[in-house]
Amino acid sequence: MEKTQSSPVSISIIDHFAGVDDPRMERTGKRQARRHHRVAIRAVIAGADGWVDIETFGNAKIDWFETFLELPNGIPSHDTFGRVFSLIDARNFQDLFIEWTKRVWEATEGQVVAIDGKTVRRSADKMNGESPIHMAGAWATANGVALGQVKTDARSNETTAIPKLLKTLEVKGCIATIDAMGCRKKIARQVVKQGADCVLAVKKNQPQLWDDIVGAFEYGERTRFSTMELDVFETVNKGHGRVERRRCWATSAPSVVGHANDRGEWANMNSVAMIESTRWADGKTTVHRRYFITSLPAQADRILGAVREHWGVENGLHWTLDVSFGEDGSMIRVGHAAENMSTLRRLALNLVKGEKSLKIGMAAKRKRAGWDLEYLRAILRLAQ
Repeated sequence: MEKTQSSPVSISIIDHFAGVDDPRMERTGKRQARRHHRVAIRAVIAGADGWVDIETFGNAKIDWFETFLELPNGIPSHDTFGRVFSLIDARNFQDLFIEWTKRVWEATEGQVVAIDGKTVRRSADKMNGESPIHMAGAWATANGVALGQVKTDARSNETTAIPKLLKTLEVKGCIATIDAMGCRKKIARQVVKQGADCVLAVKKNQPQLWDDIVGAFEYGERTRFSTMELDVFETVNKGHGRVERRRCWATSAPSVVGHANDRGEWANMNSVAMIESTRWADGKTTVHRRYFITSLPAQADRILGAVREHWGVENGLHWTLDVSFGEDGSMIRVGHAAENMSTLRRLALNLVKGEKSLKIGMAAKRKRAGWDLEYLRAILRLAQ
């Protein structure tokens, strides 16, 4: 997914984000307004998780910042950073992040793009009756790259945010995996229209589709699948005292999706699948079944592989943001600040993850960047 040497990126990340829509520019001028962005990006890479951290890092490295920034009054205060990022247009900032990501990483044929939601729990403002922000994000599973995100509307959910997010992404040739919240006919059509395949989890929020798929597989089991053309694939994993077997049964969708497809509403879906996970651990056996509808042909190995990769978003993105960037515990909430900090975190995650010289974890890399300016420069060079 990384661009080849024959198609280098010609714009730095700092120059790219100079185009951010900052309402203070008319009063302070572009040069002064941009210094906040330039300090903040570097500080978050180097371990800053909030406005006080950013100010502290800036003061600790002020001699370095003064080599390329005009700071007649020193590093801005944490209150100023908070005010600036609360005013910046969050959608514009996210769009710039997505456009920059497109410049640096490109999708490859068959790559799985996991689309999933994440709530920043402590961003809620109970005093003013505001719920925590919830973001629908896209994650390139093979390379561990955050491709983009869109905030869900306060009175809606991921079903309105996912189409907006998809429109910003270049997913041609990819497999988009989406959980049950995004299992909608409109979303399925949009993914296929953009030249990608989709694997959608099916649950009871789509009652007719759920009944058709579950009923078909239950009938198939009773008849030993004598009337169904199936493709079956199985994997077994062992380790840490447990064994887990995953089996996938896939079959052509038109023969299964009956009532739900009366008007051709799922016409671009080619197959349905049942995945059964059986786990043996501590003398106990647990069995869990999940159901999917997909535009992929009835190839059980591809469907099972895409579903397994989808859940990498939990460890690769969500867990990393919470543990290494402190996102879930962040109490930033004024104006657009929570959304803009969320974008800064994903930007920093992509850059730090892309630096391969040290074989250490994300949190350790960020600490090293804060201690060692040469290492911070090495990370920033990835954005040139």
